[in-house]
Amino acid sequence: MAEMRLIVAGAGGRMGRTLVKAIAESKDFVLAGALEDPRSPLIGWDAGQLAGVGDNGIKLTGELAPLLATADGIVDFTAPAATLGYAARVASAGKVHIIGTTGTSAEDDAKIAQAAKAGAVIVKSGNMSVGVNLLTALTRRVAQSLDATFDIEIVEMHHNKKVDAPSGTALMLGRAAAAGRNVDLDEKKDAGRDGHTGARKPGDIGFASLRGGTVVGEHTVIFAGPAERIELTHKAEDRMLFANGALHAARWAMKQKPGLYSMMDVLGLKDF
Repeated sequence: MAEMRLIVAGAGGRMGRTLVKAIAESKDFVLAGALEDPRSPLIGWDAGQLAGVGDNGIKLTGELAPLLATADGIVDFTAPAATLGYAARVASAGKVHIIGTTGTSAEDDAKIAQAAKAGAVIVKSGNMSVGVNLLTALTRRVAQSLDATFDIEIVEMHHNKKVDAPSGTALMLGRAAAAGRNVDLDEKKDAGRDGHTGARKPGDIGFASLRGGTVVGEHTVIFAGPAERIELTHKAEDRMLFANGALHAARWAMKQKPGLYSMMDVLGLKDF
C-alpha cells in the first residue's frame, strides 16, 4: 500500500507535535507539510525538531496552498476559525480532511458539512480514540435502555490549558445520551450550575468540567437512578492514542466517496 502524504495543521501545538511524531513512527504515512497560524513565532521551525524526533526538513509554514498540491490530506486539530478557513480550500482541492478540532458551533458545523458537499472527504469527531467512540456507542445504548428515573450526568477533566468547555468529547457523549433518550441535547443540556439553582430538572443532561495540571482527558457518564448508579468511564493517558486514531481515519477516508463522516463510521459503530 502506498504511503499517504499528510499535512499536519497546528503542527506547533500539543496535538500537532504528537501527530508529527506518530507519522514519523509509521510506515504508512509521510509528512507532507507542517502548517501553523501565519502569526505564530514558530513559523520556520523544523517540525521534527519540535516533535522531538529530530530534524526532518519540514519547516512550519502559514501557507496551505503549496502544501495541498503534493498532499493526500490534512489532519487538523486546531481552532474553529482555522478549521473553517482550511475546509473550503481542502474541499476545492479534493483532499481528505480529518478534523479533531473541538468547540465548533452549529453554524461552524453547517459550513463544514457544506465543504464536504463540495467534494471533500471529511472525518470530524470530538475524539479520535477507539475507546471513547466505543464509550459513546455504549452511552447511547444505556440511555436507550434505562427509563427517565435515571438522571444523566457527564463529568470531564482536562489539562489547565484547554480553552473550551464542556469538552468536545463530553458533548459527543451528551449527544449520544440524548439520542438514546430520543431528545434534543440543546433543550436538555445543563452545563451552568452555580448558586441556588433549585432542584434538578427531570430529563436534563448535566455537564461538569474540571481543569487542572496535565490531564490528557478523562470522561465519565453517570446514570444515577433510585438506589443505584451506573458509571461508564474512559481515561486517556497519552495523546498518541488520538494521533493514531486520526491516522487510521485518514487511511479509511482515502477509500470513501466525498461526504461528512465521523469516527463512528470509521470504526463501524454507527449502528451499534
